[in-house]
Amino acid sequence: MKIRPGQHYTLGASWDGQGVNFAVYSETATRIELCLFDSKEDERESQRLVLPEYDDHVWHGYVSGIRPGQLYGYRAYGPYKPQQGHRFNPCKLLVDPYTRAVVRSKNRWHDEMFGYKVGHPKADLSLDTRDNAALAPLSVVVEPAFSWGDDRPPRAPWNQTVIYELHVRGMTRLHALVPEALRGTYAGLASDPVLEHLKELGVTAVELMPVHYPAYERHLTEKGLRNYWAYNTLAFFAPNPEYAINHSPQDVLREFKSMVARFHSAGIEVILDVVYNHTGEGNHLGPTACLRGLDNASYYRLLTDNPRYYLDFTGCGNTLNTTNPRVLQLIMDSLRYWVQEMRIDGFRFDLASSLARESYEVDRLGAFFDIIQQDPVLNRIKLIAEPWDLGEGGYQVGNFPVLWKEWNGQYRDTVRRFWKGDSGQAPALASRLCGSSDLYQEGGRRPQASINFITCHDGFTLHDLVSYNEKHNQANGEQNRDGESHNNSWNCGHEGPSDDPEIRALRERQKRNLLATLFLSQGVPMLCAGDEMGRSQRGNNNAYCQDNPISWLSWELDEEQAALLRFTRRLIALRRTQPLLRRRRFFPPRPPRGQLRNIVWYEPKGSEMTDRAWNQDFVRCLGVWVSGRPQDEIDEQGDPVVGDHLLLLLNAHCDSIEFRLASPQLVPSWTLLLDTARPEEPANKYRSGARYPLEGRSVVVLGAPS
Repeated sequence: MKIRPGQHYTLGASWDGQGVNFAVYSETATRIELCLFDSKEDERESQRLVLPEYDDHVWHGYVSGIRPGQLYGYRAYGPYKPQQGHRFNPCKLLVDPYTRAVVRSKNRWHDEMFGYKVGHPKADLSLDTRDNAALAPLSVVVEPAFSWGDDRPPRAPWNQTVIYELHVRGMTRLHALVPEALRGTYAGLASDPVLEHLKELGVTAVELMPVHYPAYERHLTEKGLRNYWAYNTLAFFAPNPEYAINHSPQDVLREFKSMVARFHSAGIEVILDVVYNHTGEGNHLGPTACLRGLDNASYYRLLTDNPRYYLDFTGCGNTLNTTNPRVLQLIMDSLRYWVQEMRIDGFRFDLASSLARESYEVDRLGAFFDIIQQDPVLNRIKLIAEPWDLGEGGYQVGNFPVLWKEWNGQYRDTVRRFWKGDSGQAPALASRLCGSSDLYQEGGRRPQASINFITCHDGFTLHDLVSYNEKHNQANGEQNRDGESHNNSWNCGHEGPSDDPEIRALRERQKRNLLATLFLSQGVPMLCAGDEMGRSQRGNNNAYCQDNPISWLSWELDEEQAALLRFTRRLIALRRTQPLLRRRRFFPPRPPRGQLRNIVWYEPKGSEMTDRAWNQDFVRCLGVWVSGRPQDEIDEQGDPVVGDHLLLLLNAHCDSIEFRLASPQLVPSWTLLLDTARPEEPANKYRSGARYPLEGRSVVVLGAPS
């Protein structure tokens, strides 16, 4: 089979109708071979072709006559000198970093998958010369054509966005109304029962935990476990085929695109949780499967004084080298592919601080941010940062550029502490309810910069947050040493499941309090899948390796769970119908005396909060009045925003309090909209100035026409 020079400027495998152009970056390789396979069952390649040209550090070649469906991999030649950062081993078949699909999706962890001799006294300084072609995952040439019809992205404004974080497999694995063949798949996720649930809930965007093709860690596989969360990417362009009904490459792509199209038709955006901070190749003792074998010293950040080892800002063994322009290009090309070809609406970047590290420190003006800010495809979609990593100075909540939204870890911690009953939380809670202006306003950002959440995939579920004081991760096989030990949780008087009706009632009320705080706060709320139904992980706060009912959503609800679901739907509907809960701007500073105010804070006796009151550690009860006719708020059409006057009462004391219903403007009476202590209470009216019986540990919302 003849190979021509081809082109270097389109990386990956590009089919033009006559043949395929192959191009792969490697700055320090001395030769790269293209290996063609006739079948995924083949133990050896049928053809081995040397890529004939090398331009701009890209090896490339063109092969006529091959078509979509062709299986291939690379072998890279060069020095094997780990002390200098080089780990070339042509005995190991490598995945194309730009491949759109991968076959042999289950990693088979034989010693041949490692570039060194496993168990050798010199460990990774040794060289393993056994060929792994029979075991390695294979890249695939694909045909991207798909009929999108009249598909249009919903493009929900940020202030109207409600995010629902979920796992593709876990969402439907136990859903009895989803056809059995579809459970745990992309098609199952986009099935009618799931879409109906999300629409009735009021969700506007789903945030999918990683769907990129992953590597599964050997130590988990040997324990009978695997990385269920899949924050361990190996191929940044390829969707995980294990979430598809049919694992053939074209069918995987077609099913994924059909899923996106169905979400769009339901008015729901699709956001991907992406992991560009590290890869599944791990540390110096990890496998050689892709970037390590192609050009370890270029793709990864290595210790300057000992490049045998990796700079690890991620806790996963390695960190991608975003100071290298070609590595940045890999990330950017991948992001654009998912937007343009797969029609994704946004991304949440795992450990995003690591992407912003230049020489060492996090740099909010770094190349990664600059490139995205200027990119005409990416600067108009939803971009969310997990604003921390595990390195020194990695906690960067509030410090990302204006284009970005952030998971607000301070919001999570403050709200948990307040409802747990910790002292001195009132001032911080007030800021979190108002959109965290202390974190975002100075940098020219708006309340929507704050992605508010109480729980997420990482940590306790909402139910476990009010049921456990301690983590219970024994099922992970690490003697309960893994997972966060400081959770700001409270078990309401008993560790784990309880039959005590008082404890159960308190837990249900605490869940309603936490959810109410979330959806009554300015900013963008994010709900973790299953929290609306009281899902439990049995106290496991690090269920990353639990691909079983511990992690999967159960859809068989008892009465408590069904009641929580009804409450959550009602709560999100309240947010949707009250535009002043979704302000586009921060509340302005207190105006001069005599001018109307948009927000006023109250003590239980009905007087305004004083500086002295704010600074009292024992304050656990407060109220906030929000004007239904703000002077500073306009909608997307430029019209004044008008809603109800709202009065929110929050009581984290264990005892009930008589709260006087005050207002800076004349409000004859208030209508009860919500009471977490009495969730089925009718919409009774209360005259202004009356005392409302605010139960211990409860939230109340009252409204009045403006």
